Amino acid sequence: MKAIFIMIECEMGQAYRVAREAADTIPQMSELFSTSGQYDLLGKFYLEPDQDPGLFLTERVQPLPGVRETYTLIAFNAFSGGPV
Repeated sequence: MKAIFIMIECEMGQAYRVAREAADTIPQMSELFSTSGQYDLLGKFYLEPDQDPGLFLTERVQPLPGVRETYTLIAFNAFSGGPV
């Protein structure tokens, strides 16, 4: 599985509605956070190795009602903390 992070800018007043719709309809979503700043939501999604991130974005995330703009980051490696 590969992780991608998608920042989502929503139409005014639509962030919670978009978050609810994403949680209900996108099984690849691991976590979705509300944020402040330019983007309203930050989502972490896990895709299959052969799944096209661009196609996933344009078919599953961008069509959600209330989504205005997205910005996608593709993760290469995951690191975790441990004893120092």
